[in-house]
Amino acid sequence: MKDKFYNYIQKLQNAITERLELADGSATFKEDVWLRPEGGGGKSRVIENGRVFEKGGVNISAVHGELPQSMQSYFGVEEANFYACGLSLVIHPLSPMVPTVHANWRYFEMYNKDGKIVDQWFGGGQDLTPYYLFEEDARHFHEVCKRGCDNHHPEFYSKYKEKCDEYFWNSHRDEARGVGGLFFDYCKATDKMSMQDWYNFVTEIGDSFLEAYLPIVDKRKDMDYNDEQRTWQEIRRGRYVEFNLVHDKGTLFGLKTNGRIESILMSLPPHVQWKYNHKPDEESPEAQLLEVLKHPKRWA
Repeated sequence: MKDKFYNYIQKLQNAITERLELADGSATFKEDVWLRPEGGGGKSRVIENGRVFEKGGVNISAVHGELPQSMQSYFGVEEANFYACGLSLVIHPLSPMVPTVHANWRYFEMYNKDGKIVDQWFGGGQDLTPYYLFEEDARHFHEVCKRGCDNHHPEFYSKYKEKCDEYFWNSHRDEARGVGGLFFDYCKATDKMSMQDWYNFVTEIGDSFLEAYLPIVDKRKDMDYNDEQRTWQEIRRGRYVEFNLVHDKGTLFGLKTNGRIESILMSLPPHVQWKYNHKPDEESPEAQLLEVLKHPKRWA
């Protein structure tokens, strides 16, 4: 399964970076291949200073070795070896009219002292972070997510949409990071879902990413915007940074397994602002976005 999924994310990385380059029309992804001293490595692809995308990364990795003590405590196990592979992406567009997007699809195995698999699971998801709310964009993104879920279980969309709203919640701000999407983790074999079934589900969601995001990019990338709207984008990006550094489990896992810092922090935007006690005008588009972030909606 690990070889099958790693082959899949290699092909998916190629497909996504090719399509994003076409959408940008100017910048291209630069590839950086790296090795992890404890075992494994990855391939990072980063795009910067494009016509559409100010900064973005589409990274794959496959790492293995002894599970660090900190992660043994986290998983509640004693000495164990692990294997983890996945694709992680974050795209920060230049225009505040185009939303930031994040996605991740991953697979994990844990072994006993004899090298036998004692646990394995899939995880992942995709979520949208707009700076200005276009409701039709949020509906489109969620409808694509829902179609992918409905092909595998009628309750998956509502379940994983709710988990996404719960996970990407900046509790210290009492607001969502964005308008959500899907989040699923610890997807293990059951009587009703084999690991192959989970593979089929996760790869369908991964394959749907471009359909969910690129139409929004194409619709919004040439819209006019002003300096005040760009400032708002950078203030909201600050909330994005806060979530990734304070709450995100993927960032925590990478840091505690001696992951590659450049790849882990690839998710951070290049220009960010923190203004003291900033509050938008009532009834403004900015205030309307905040209202939705305070009270997540069902979009599909």
